[in-house]
Amino acid sequence: MKTHGLLMGIVGLALLGTAVIYALPQDQQKESAYEISVSAVSIAVTVQDKKGRFINDLLQEDFSVFENREEKQITYFRHDFQTPISLTVLLDVSGSMELQDKMKESKEALSYLVTTLLRPQDEVSLLIFADGEVEVASRFSTDKQDFLAVLERMQAYGQTALNDAVAVSPEFANRGNNEKRALLLITDGVENDSYSTPGQAVEIARRVDVPIYTIGYKIPLSEQLEKHKRAPGMSSAGIQETLRRFSRATGGTAYFLDRAFDLNAAMREIKRELSHQYIIGYTSYTDPEGSYRRIEVRTSKKKYRVRTREGY
Repeated sequence: MKTHGLLMGIVGLALLGTAVIYALPQDQQKESAYEISVSAVSIAVTVQDKKGRFINDLLQEDFSVFENREEKQITYFRHDFQTPISLTVLLDVSGSMELQDKMKESKEALSYLVTTLLRPQDEVSLLIFADGEVEVASRFSTDKQDFLAVLERMQAYGQTALNDAVAVSPEFANRGNNEKRALLLITDGVENDSYSTPGQAVEIARRVDVPIYTIGYKIPLSEQLEKHKRAPGMSSAGIQETLRRFSRATGGTAYFLDRAFDLNAAMREIKRELSHQYIIGYTSYTDPEGSYRRIEVRTSKKKYRVRTREGY
């Protein structure tokens, strides 16, 4: 499946997801009317103490949700370790991933994730990106063998359109059959083929309640990046900030690693976090212009750190 195909899916869902209410009496609608978009908003929330330990004993009444500083009534609440997960892996298969065994070691870590960490009821899918295309290599399934077989055949090739891939992939990830959904991005961060900017990618990705967990693996040094003429000014620090931005905006976490051993540790931490998440829902009444809505979640215990997507 190519990038433009996934983009069409985003547009279609946006059109289907909006309800329009005409709030004025019939005799006044000819002169003026206003429209209100009604949306059911779902957010995945992670709560940790100052030492990074997950907090699991909070109740619905311990949370407050704000949208554009206006408190919203919580209409849905769930926190269950046994809830199955729908995980989408977004794997960079561009040519630079062949260097330093990045592709080989990434595949080994993903095999570890699927065979050891995911449970039988968890489902997984695989998206790959290179040369301006995002391909659905393996669709959502609890049958991990298909994922592993497809993963084993993956070969690195072509240029890297990282921003474009991040823009379109969350909408696919949101099609998972389970309530808990996440996108896991593995890349070396080299960007040399996107039409969209990091800001544009974030703007699209954060419209969907799918946290993006990014793993920047063996990011090249700044002097090694100078040969990529399509991305002038690209630096190692800039790549890290872009990946942090993807995760921060969507409620995920960014990791920057250089050893295969650390890849497995990151897989364990991501799986553990997903198991500890709270799922919270509320109803939003917004203007039809689609203006940005900022989300903030607080707990009654101020000492805890709360992480969720920044808005939509």
